Amino acid sequence: MRIPSVHRIAICSVVSLAVACLSLPAATAQSTPPSTPTPTPELPGQPPGRSEPEKPVPGPVVAEAGTGIGLLRVLPNAVPGESILDAPEFDEKLPRQALLETGMGLATAKANSKVYLAQEHAVAESAPFGFAVGGDAPALPGSLAQTAVPDHAEPRSRGLEPPSSPLDALLDLGLLEGNVHARWDEELGPCVEPIADAETSLASISALNVLPSLKNREDELAEKVSSGASELAADRTDSVRDGLNQLAGPLEQLGGLLGGVNGSDASGSVLRIPDLMHARSNVRLTDVAGQSNKAVRATSRFDVASIRLFSGTSQELRIDVVSQPTLTATATGDPKTSTVDYSAPVLRISRGGEELFTLDAANPEFELPIGIPLPTSGLDSDVPLVGHSDEPNVLDIGVLRLSLGELTKHKEGTAVRAGARLLDLKILPNDLLGFSSALAQVSFGEQFARANAPEGGVDCSTSTQPTTSNPPAAEGGSPPLAKTSGAYHAVPLFWTGTALLLLGAVLVAALPRRRG
Repeated sequence: MRIPSVHRIAICSVVSLAVACLSLPAATAQSTPPSTPTPTPELPGQPPGRSEPEKPVPGPVVAEAGTGIGLLRVLPNAVPGESILDAPEFDEKLPRQALLETGMGLATAKANSKVYLAQEHAVAESAPFGFAVGGDAPALPGSLAQTAVPDHAEPRSRGLEPPSSPLDALLDLGLLEGNVHARWDEELGPCVEPIADAETSLASISALNVLPSLKNREDELAEKVSSGASELAADRTDSVRDGLNQLAGPLEQLGGLLGGVNGSDASGSVLRIPDLMHARSNVRLTDVAGQSNKAVRATSRFDVASIRLFSGTSQELRIDVVSQPTLTATATGDPKTSTVDYSAPVLRISRGGEELFTLDAANPEFELPIGIPLPTSGLDSDVPLVGHSDEPNVLDIGVLRLSLGELTKHKEGTAVRAGARLLDLKILPNDLLGFSSALAQVSFGEQFARANAPEGGVDCSTSTQPTTSNPPAAEGGSPPLAKTSGAYHAVPLFWTGTALLLLGAVLVAALPRRRG
């Protein structure tokens, strides 16, 4: 049977179109680029969302320095650790937290070439204080910060206003000022000076005007004496009660040595500093002997002239800082030459112009007993005695321990880190008060530094050389698409093949067929 030419043309066209429709999904799938491009910023001047620059920069560089003027802890190690997991066995292994803790006058400088967000390559922050209750630390406003990129040619400075918090009854801060500077060049990377620098200045500070844990403990103390829990005879319970009653203040104010919740900022604090203090943290690149590439250096420095304990009372102690502490971590890219350097402080303690002792590397700790004079002691004092020498008829209730903060350091590969403190002050109770931890702890001059550099150090000599191999786009036109695969050629090839297929079908239908 002979098929008319018109019918043959229709059949070939239908077959060609069917082949084209069946091939279209495959061609469309091949034309999809193999990966999703990185989104671009929507706002003018917004930093890029990725930390990977168009041109590689020297690195990796990771460093941090932190300095705190003071850290106050109430009942340290008293609150059990708690995680988000419902696993009591795991929670028991967590370190115990302080009932209440706060950091005062914080300065932090960070650099990290490996972070995801480009604006966090360099961070400098100055904060009036932060606090935690039972290990939970809420975020507080009032800080001053600068981040890079973009690079900042000039630092930022302004006064800091600490917000109201539950610590107002325990802490009184003077005028605060912050200064921050963060730099990171899009081509030079960390090869700028400085990378991050933060400084917090505090005019004065008074900390710990009250010991909340000793509230209404007078009767309990007298009962323990009567039960024979002290070296005093049990029949002297009345004498102990009389001694407590004649004190200038309740036990929570340490018998009048502390000013209480509404005390004046000029006196009545466990710790008071009337002079200007500086906490400074810095991260930078530095030259080292015997190496052409640069090392990464993190430095923490703390400056203070003198400290007062129990200011404005007959038991006032003066601590003069003879030598200021400086902590430096330097990573050269070689574990053998990476170092931690610490300039240890020297503290001279005196009362009424008479030197009592000196704290230094050779003598890092000293203790002074705290006792309540009883009526039979013959001592004319309406406040507890600090540093009495085995006076008779004095009821010891605790110890004031002063110690230099121990230097801790660690080295792993090309990374080094270290921490130190200027002074640890603890009020330790004895068994009569029934506490297993310190009543209060003030860590003064907290310092931390860590640094890491690539093997061989940071090479800044090639940081400005272009490394891209793509040719520049022609003037007046858009740049060509990146040829990552054959996907960009799939669509032209598909339609060319389809057109040839249709043309062939028309030719076959138009030509006469031979009879067999």
